[in-house]
Amino acid sequence: MELATEIENRYGRSTHVVVADLSQPTAPAIVHAATEKLGLHIDILVNNAGFATYGPFDTIDPDRDHAMVMVNVAAVVDLTHHYLPGMLTKGVGAIINVSSAAAFQAMPYQAVYAASKAFVQSFSEALWAEYRTRGIRIVACCPSATDTEYFQVLGNDDEALMGPKRPPEGVVRDSLRALERNRPHVVIGYPWKLVALVPRAMPRATMARFSERIMRPKRHPGS
Repeated sequence: MELATEIENRYGRSTHVVVADLSQPTAPAIVHAATEKLGLHIDILVNNAGFATYGPFDTIDPDRDHAMVMVNVAAVVDLTHHYLPGMLTKGVGAIINVSSAAAFQAMPYQAVYAASKAFVQSFSEALWAEYRTRGIRIVACCPSATDTEYFQVLGNDDEALMGPKRPPEGVVRDSLRALERNRPHVVIGYPWKLVALVPRAMPRATMARFSERIMRPKRHPGS
């Protein structure tokens, strides 16, 4: 509600708030029904909700990882199913799926998060290819660390953070620019542009071991 009020006060745009827990399987249908009731046609769908866990896989709450898959993966697919047909009917629309720079390689200690973003990456690029000639633009936004509440939810800022945080305004700007250019994805943050290319030239096992050393928690037995 605070964000809605800020948008209205700063930009003079009317906003509608629909509250739903995207970790629940019925949530995307609830969101869609609410926007239908309001008579809203969604021109741009931004699948931005997501969170992560950090630590050795055996120490993470299984329910937390399951909820992450529901939010990061299932909700993205379901919301796209709900809103893409309406865009196709009008012959115009756009979808921004927030992936991550972590989508391009395995990330030990954030195994489920990186895997979920790899799904979003593949899903987005496949849909981009399917609908690029039908008036629908789709882009996977792959930012590096961004100054949002992500790390507060993660609960471990220092160890899981790789590089400085980028302002969210820059991520929005670069994502919209990629959308305008009809690109299938955009990696945001110069060092990570290189990181996204490295796995193509190195064996996957080598990359996984390298990532494990970088991401290893300080109190891990192997440290």
